[in-house]
Amino acid sequence: MIDPVALTADLIRCASVTPEDGGAIPLLERLLGGAGFATTRCDRGGIANLYARWGTDRPVFGFSGHTDVVPPGDVGAWRRPPFAGVIADGWIHGRGASDMKSGVAAFVAAAVDFVTASPPAGSVALLITGDEEADASDGTLALLDWMEAQGERLDHCVVGEPTAAERLGDAIKIGRRGSLTARLTAYGVQGHSAYPERARNPLPALVRLLDRLAARKLDAGTAHFGPSTLAITTIDTGNTASNVIPAQARATVNIRFNDAHSGPSLSDWIETETDRAAKEFGVGIAARFDISGESFVTAPGAFTDLVTRAVALETGVTPVHSTAGGTSDARFVKRHCPVVEVGLHGPTMHQVDERVEIAQVEALTRVYGRILTEYFASGGLRTDSP
Repeated sequence: MIDPVALTADLIRCASVTPEDGGAIPLLERLLGGAGFATTRCDRGGIANLYARWGTDRPVFGFSGHTDVVPPGDVGAWRRPPFAGVIADGWIHGRGASDMKSGVAAFVAAAVDFVTASPPAGSVALLITGDEEADASDGTLALLDWMEAQGERLDHCVVGEPTAAERLGDAIKIGRRGSLTARLTAYGVQGHSAYPERARNPLPALVRLLDRLAARKLDAGTAHFGPSTLAITTIDTGNTASNVIPAQARATVNIRFNDAHSGPSLSDWIETETDRAAKEFGVGIAARFDISGESFVTAPGAFTDLVTRAVALETGVTPVHSTAGGTSDARFVKRHCPVVEVGLHGPTMHQVDERVEIAQVEALTRVYGRILTEYFASGGLRTDSP
């Protein structure tokens, strides 16, 4: 058996700040290879990724997670070194303890224990990436590209990101909102503020545009999602002089949107408002868009029911089905197979003194083990699979 608490601490000791691996992927490769999993490195763009599979038959149940972490920030502000993996007073301390080295450790331990104790009629596959906290272009996408090229396919998947709202088991994620970032640049003519008629100030046009974007109610929510939101995240001119009208001004807007919209439909709306403001004020405004993920939902059905039941049996709490929060690698996996996210309560993720309760890690391991047991006992929910 694998101790998920010790494995969490070992992974924390790997300083795997994106894009560095710090030894995390090789550690898991050795462990899983020794447990009878066929392991393949799917590195791309300097990112370490691992695909590990036990078995050769369908159905194939997958777990997905990441070992990379965000930077620790001011190391001196931490009560314990961020990469020491200290276990004390019922907690595991360090960067990645919550997001999400504990989740990876839990599903690795559950998978190894399950195939060892009760080898299933089917396969268990693990997708572990080192590129989730950055732009994610060479992480799970690289794994899925390799799988497609090799004819590897999952039938269902659980992503081990933190999902609980207040306590383990109270929520699972069956979908995620989409995310669009619009970078707006307004162009005018620089001049002296005492002679505005000789200049063309881009700021009034940009401010009017931002006001119109922020004032619009995008929607009232949909069946599985709350209302979409728009946030103005920065406005910049780079102008340090109070008597100079700037030639340029920039702003950034981020929209988290539900399934009433798409990235292209929102881009078209912003482009229309951009053109309108530019014409009204006689300036140029350019918009550049980055759509990091479309909204998606795994429709409630046999798979979500199975996961909900497994969580409830192990935690005593029936989870709600949530689509809240930011993006995750589930946005890539959903193109491949039905996917839900099941994980810890993570209030300290990305914070100084990140930590996770030992009891939570042990309980999550049992949850993942129960999901595997229920899944293969059901015959892999073949009716959900293509």
